[in-house]
Amino acid sequence: MRRTILAIAVIALLASPLHAQDAHTLAQKVDAHYNHLQSFQAEYAEHYTGMGIDRTETGTLLLKKPGRMRWSYNEPAGKLFVLDGKFAWFYTPGDAQVSRTPAKQLDDLRSPLRFLLGHTQLEKELPGLTITPDGSNFTLAGVPKGMEQRIHALSLTVNADGVIQRIRLEETDGAVTEFAFTSIHENVPVSDAEFTFHAPEGVEIVDGMPPI
Repeated sequence: MRRTILAIAVIALLASPLHAQDAHTLAQKVDAHYNHLQSFQAEYAEHYTGMGIDRTETGTLLLKKPGRMRWSYNEPAGKLFVLDGKFAWFYTPGDAQVSRTPAKQLDDLRSPLRFLLGHTQLEKELPGLTITPDGSNFTLAGVPKGMEQRIHALSLTVNADGVIQRIRLEETDGAVTEFAFTSIHENVPVSDAEFTFHAPEGVEIVDGMPPI
């Protein structure tokens, strides 16, 4: 009888609003972890499917507060996305143009970590946050504030300490972009020069982001 009562209690507990509190607790761990970081470096693999495209690209990500980010692609070599705190720059070798967008107007899926460049408040950035166990990790999911018309869900796979391992973005048109991170190094020395973009000679600067 006691075992039966215990089993019923466990089932009731799992079905209760405790999961919402778990999401809150883990989101606070993510906030606390990244709010104490000044810089971040990791290798990434970016997988995109949608519009008949299925591709994987790799490279190195650098973050530095306040508001700076650099995605350097190894494959394809030379592709670059830089957020210098004022503008976002996107360039692919061989292109005749480089795209530039004011940081405040940025709506680009290559920079899903941009909310970590200020004072992180994950539950404000992802209203309706939910949590799902994922092996030894957990997946936090919600819809990015202000991107409801474009994003169906943004999921963060994090470990128990609140460190992000993977990011998955599902767009309303069915396209999916996923970033997996390895070789993570935190608070490493990063020069400000890494976030300064100089357009190659003869390359025109145009305003607005290119298609994904």
